[in-house]
Amino acid sequence: MSELNKLGLAEARDALRAGDVTSVELTESCLTAIDEADALNAFVHKTPEIAIERAKAADDRIKAGDAPSMCGLPIGIKDLFCTKGVPSQAASKILDGFKPEYESTVSQQLADAGAVMLGKLNMDEFAMGSSNETSVYGNAVSPWRRGNDEAQLTPGGSSGGSAAAVSADLCLAATGTDTGGSIRQPAAFVGITGIKPTYGRCSRWGIVAFASSLDQAGPMTKNVRDAAIMLETMCGHDPKDSTSAELAVPNFEAMLTGDIKGKKIGIPKEYRMDGMPTEIEKLWVDGAAMLKDAGAEIVDISLPHTKYALPAYYVIAPAEASSNLARYDGVRYGRRAQLAQGDGITEMYEKTRAEGFGPEVQRRVMIGTYVLSAGFYDAYYNRARKVRTLIKKDFEDVFATGVDAILTPATPSASFGLGEMTEADPVQMYLNDVFTVTVNLAGLPGISVPAGLDAQGLPLGLQLIGRPWEEGDLLNTAYALENAVGFVAKPGKWW
Repeated sequence: MSELNKLGLAEARDALRAGDVTSVELTESCLTAIDEADALNAFVHKTPEIAIERAKAADDRIKAGDAPSMCGLPIGIKDLFCTKGVPSQAASKILDGFKPEYESTVSQQLADAGAVMLGKLNMDEFAMGSSNETSVYGNAVSPWRRGNDEAQLTPGGSSGGSAAAVSADLCLAATGTDTGGSIRQPAAFVGITGIKPTYGRCSRWGIVAFASSLDQAGPMTKNVRDAAIMLETMCGHDPKDSTSAELAVPNFEAMLTGDIKGKKIGIPKEYRMDGMPTEIEKLWVDGAAMLKDAGAEIVDISLPHTKYALPAYYVIAPAEASSNLARYDGVRYGRRAQLAQGDGITEMYEKTRAEGFGPEVQRRVMIGTYVLSAGFYDAYYNRARKVRTLIKKDFEDVFATGVDAILTPATPSASFGLGEMTEADPVQMYLNDVFTVTVNLAGLPGISVPAGLDAQGLPLGLQLIGRPWEEGDLLNTAYALENAVGFVAKPGKWW
């Protein structure tokens, strides 16, 4: 078998079990692809020695007949996950040199299942961004191009390195995290599948925190079946995370029947935005028609507080970030600024943070500190929390009417060029999250499925939002949509 790195998780797993290929061969194929793809800047800390060691151990496990689904499969880990003895910087200068003495719960579960870590993936600094342009490592670059145009495009953010690596076949799958759309938006931009599970489904322990009540880890994969396989390994109760749900994890792959007859799919009228590109509108209409053809009932629904979601999100997320990022002070770990004669602890904090945090992180920390300050706490933060409750209730009311899933666009546009959304107006960049932030505010599962190409040949995605804790049902609806769409486009190799 040639070009083993182009396999998906399910195909590779079956080939490993059949003895057609070894994990070492799979891993070497991916490592070669990674070394040839430096132009994408997706992998920022390569770990070939760890990868080969784990691949050999996985081959022994498979031979012994004791191998879970993920055993022997090479994957990438987003730089937000702490990995023992391997740099874990959250793409920030302030964590320069930080090599944790522990492993995040999710990456540990994947390792325990025999998955092979190829290295750490690029991302926006502290997961703050929608275009992977705030990273200390430099921009991650999408493997896709607009027609014959050579302009570099964004793979989306914050999980941009994960998206680029999976789309370009550098790894079979990757971990991502999603605070306001950071799995689903990049997945849509590069034509792959990404699922954000229900808040509490995956442990947050050992993942560098951005906004603790919104962050959730999830898989980024080549198709829905692969997402089901990897998600099952990533989920599970963790006593080290107080928000982790003590719920049994079903066999998500076994739930992929593709049968959605009688399912009710809601179409929210509030997601019809002014100025939405006609291509996105058509994609949405076509997606609904395909689900209807598959036997689902399409119903119009209303989520009346949607218009307040972005402002509420951009109060709550920075508020939590300003609290979480206060721990980076140059005292115990990470980078410490050079101090002048006579500098005290206050100067050390100020200089370390001024050097260590990039402009976007500084902007969000300042916004967060402002909305939490005396005199503004009630006007901004408490009001945003009340709006969040109303947004959550909108979804509860809709699901109470028997709706099984909600279909929306994943992004308001296709991928854009790096540098095209200037820093002059950060709000333009924040608008990229318009279809995704409601899912985080309500703690719901959401999945992005590639559904077509725009006129310039760039991928576009559709989002399905599910009931809490019903990822299996959501994945099955996504599977039916994936089968109907038949998306097989891949980027032409230029790197």
